[in-house]
Amino acid sequence: MSHVTTHVLDASAGRPAAGIAVLLEGRARGSGWSDVATGTTDDDGRVTDLGPDALPEGTYRLTFATGAYFDARGVDTFYPEVTVAFRVAGSDQHYHVPVLLSPFAYSTYRGS
Repeated sequence: MSHVTTHVLDASAGRPAAGIAVLLEGRARGSGWSDVATGTTDDDGRVTDLGPDALPEGTYRLTFATGAYFDARGVDTFYPEVTVAFRVAGSDQHYHVPVLLSPFAYSTYRGS
């Protein structure tokens, strides 16, 4: 299983948000962001194979292409993308980052 996974739910439609492109990036101390992995949410709104089985400790971020998702549905949105930054504290933990999405709001938390 990937060290980082995600799940996106479209609260405005009451269903999983399928087809959202997701980018995982990492940042080493003193350097900029670098791509780690990409994925697309499946029919259940999940990306379970996002990157390697282990990541070094550090700061990472997930960027969700929410604008393209809503554009494809003919829905106006305020957020063309949603970016969630987080810290990986150890390779022995799994990091699940769920997102609850609507055209004009989003929320996230550390899942299990």
